[in-house]
Amino acid sequence: MRNLGEKPKESAQPKMRHEDPAIAAALAALAPKGVRIGHKVIAEGDEAALLEEESEAFERSIPSVRRQSGAARRVARDILGVMGFAAAPLPRTRNGPPKWPVGVVGSLAHDDAIAVAAVASAQTYEGIGVDVEPAEPLPADLAALVATVSERRRYTASLLESRVLFAVKEAIYKAQFPSDGLFLDFQEIEVDLDMKRGVTRTGRRVAISVTSFPRVLAFAFIPR
Repeated sequence: MRNLGEKPKESAQPKMRHEDPAIAAALAALAPKGVRIGHKVIAEGDEAALLEEESEAFERSIPSVRRQSGAARRVARDILGVMGFAAAPLPRTRNGPPKWPVGVVGSLAHDDAIAVAAVASAQTYEGIGVDVEPAEPLPADLAALVATVSERRRYTASLLESRVLFAVKEAIYKAQFPSDGLFLDFQEIEVDLDMKRGVTRTGRRVAISVTSFPRVLAFAFIPR
C-alpha cells in the first residue's frame, strides 16, 4: 500500500516567471496567521541552491529532483533570512522531512513546476504542512486509494477525482510528523472539508485550508 510522501506523475507544465502572481495571492489567502509563505517557479540552476549539508541526501537523485529540492530550499532560506536565520541549511533527515533551525517549524513542497515553503515560530505552531499539485485529475489507480469510505460517500465524483484530498492529506502528514512521528497511509487520515480539519488514526486533529485554483494548494497546521 502506498505511503504519503510519494508524488503522482504529472503532465508537462508551461514555463512561467520566477513568481506567479496568482499563486502568491492564493498562498496569502490560505496561510494561517503567523505563517510566512513563499514560492518560486522551478528553473534550471535551482539545483545549485542545495548547500553542502543538503547535497549528500540527493546525490543519487535525478537532476529534476535535485532542482525541485533546491528551489524549495531557496524559497525557505529567503523566508528564514527575514526571520534572522541567515543561510540556514535544511538537511534532509533520515525519515525525509528537512531539519529546521531551533525555534521554527516549517514545510516544503513542490510539483514539477512550482516550489513552496512555509515557516512559522515553534512557539505559535506545533507543526505546519504545505502541499502543491497541478490542478489536474489524479491517475485513476491513485484516486481509488486516497479517499476513505466515508469520504467517498461525502464528496462528489469530481472532487474525489481531483488532487484536493491528496494534497490535504499530504499537508496533514507533514504537519503531524515532527511531533507524532507517524507514517500515515491515506486511509489513516479522514478529511472534513466543510469543518476545515483532518483527523489522523490516533485522533490528532489538524486544521486545514485548501484551494484548487490556480493550482491545488493545501495548508495544514497545529496551533500551540
